[in-house]
Amino acid sequence: MTLRIANCSGFYGDRLSAAREMVEGGPIDVLTGDWLAELTMLILAGNRLKGRPGYAPTFLRQLEEVLGTCLDRGIKIVSNAGGLDPAGCAEAIAALATRLGLSPKIAHVTGDDVQGRDRPWPNTETGEPLPRPALTANAYLGGRPIADALTAGADVVVTGRVTDAALVTGPGMWRYGWRPDDYDALAGSVVAGHVIECGCQATGGNYAFFQEIPDLAHCGFPIAELHADGSSVITKHPGTGGRVSVGTVTAQLLYEIASPAYAGPDAVAHFDTISLSQEAEDRVAITGVTGSPPPDTLKVAVNYLAGYRNTMTLVVTGLDMEAKAAQAEASIWARTPRETWAETHVSFVPPLLRITVMDQDRDLAGRTFSSAVVETGLASYPGFYGLNPPGAASPYGVYWPSAIPASEVSPVVWVDGVALGTRREPDASAGSLVREPLGAPGRRDEVRRSPARPYGGPLVNGPLGHVLGARSGDKGGNANLGVWARDARHFPWLREFLTVERLQELLPELKAHRVDRYELDNLSAVNFVIHGLLGRGVAASPRLDAQAKALGEELRAQYADIPAG
Repeated sequence: MTLRIANCSGFYGDRLSAAREMVEGGPIDVLTGDWLAELTMLILAGNRLKGRPGYAPTFLRQLEEVLGTCLDRGIKIVSNAGGLDPAGCAEAIAALATRLGLSPKIAHVTGDDVQGRDRPWPNTETGEPLPRPALTANAYLGGRPIADALTAGADVVVTGRVTDAALVTGPGMWRYGWRPDDYDALAGSVVAGHVIECGCQATGGNYAFFQEIPDLAHCGFPIAELHADGSSVITKHPGTGGRVSVGTVTAQLLYEIASPAYAGPDAVAHFDTISLSQEAEDRVAITGVTGSPPPDTLKVAVNYLAGYRNTMTLVVTGLDMEAKAAQAEASIWARTPRETWAETHVSFVPPLLRITVMDQDRDLAGRTFSSAVVETGLASYPGFYGLNPPGAASPYGVYWPSAIPASEVSPVVWVDGVALGTRREPDASAGSLVREPLGAPGRRDEVRRSPARPYGGPLVNGPLGHVLGARSGDKGGNANLGVWARDARHFPWLREFLTVERLQELLPELKAHRVDRYELDNLSAVNFVIHGLLGRGVAASPRLDAQAKALGEELRAQYADIPAG
């Protein structure tokens, strides 16, 4: 028995035609989509302050094209597009269905909104208390409320903040009746959910070796064929562009993770126990995933408004670029001293000199800063010009990771506006749940090391990207950088070569930050977490690459002495 779960969205703004493509492209049982990146909750909060919906309205546009067909074929629809207002999203779906002459059973999940709690919301990374009132605060729920909604007969389920993987774990619980302590099966579904949650990134999108991907311009979205034991096969509809390979799946597994012990509200999935195999063309099997009890806390995404920001980017070309950039800075600060603003950030990556200011005062961050830059236009370095005209400051928010005891969060499932009752998130320390010691034989703590292989002989100086793949991303203010060997026989060299110190030599920007390193022998990979690289998260980061998406490609472009073998 197989449950075919198709993804049609990896972020708020993904391809609108994807839902129709997945429904019409072949048989599926569940249509899911992920709309809620960390940044999205802040965007939706801004929309709500302006009187716009607190949910993702693009979901309704997709739903209009497929709702009737899904009802006819018995395809369930599960989405987190409810954002900050799952009830409002459910009402909008009901109105859409009425207009289309359809009568689906619509469920929505509440209980993730914990903004009103009287808590200091300590930052899980730094321990600091929240410095300003929360604009949003949402706990990451698991898949159980989704399973309850489907069990109650819902055709469409919309949630607010759930884990991305819950969109796969929930349907798995519903179909296979997994208990809260079926940790291995739950963990397997978490891994499958992690692979397909970002849409085409599992089928060749943003892949390090993108030139090997056929028809990437028409990349098909991924499908997880989920089995009763939690194992799965990742695939896509036939005739679509892209490719599903061990490489593309490995790349996505390494995306936005930290420790191999990947914690969630339903289980801890141990990524160092994953086994991948190419079952057939565009079919990769995921087996062997080990799970353990979830933590007794839930992650909470808090956002607050921090002030105003403004950025001006100057182009520096020709000779003496470093001296020109220094002169541009000196000229600007001579007009208005740098200490005028609460924060200033300057980066020069030739040919772009990027200057960002942040302050509580809108005019100070806006007109005052813009004027300081513009006034230097005829009194600065030769060839002076900017990429953007002077503009007003923009408000910015800060993503603040925190936590709450799972026992204090009670999700509520509503079906056609009627509550099914409350269900507390499982407490890992309660009831008959049995914890295995972390060091128990056969568990994930046994590091599976590839045999050492000597690499004698000549060295060839060349780009690391010829032999290594990489994918990077953001988690709050941290960045992750996953690196894998294209050939598993080369992993012993990668493991020995790419230490934290070597990484910081290759990418000097990282020297100022704490870097954690994890080995995943089963994936021929190492993963790095660079703490604080993105400041206070993507919305507040002054970096040009605010989500560290290009960090992996920066590493692959670095030259090193590589064994010729």
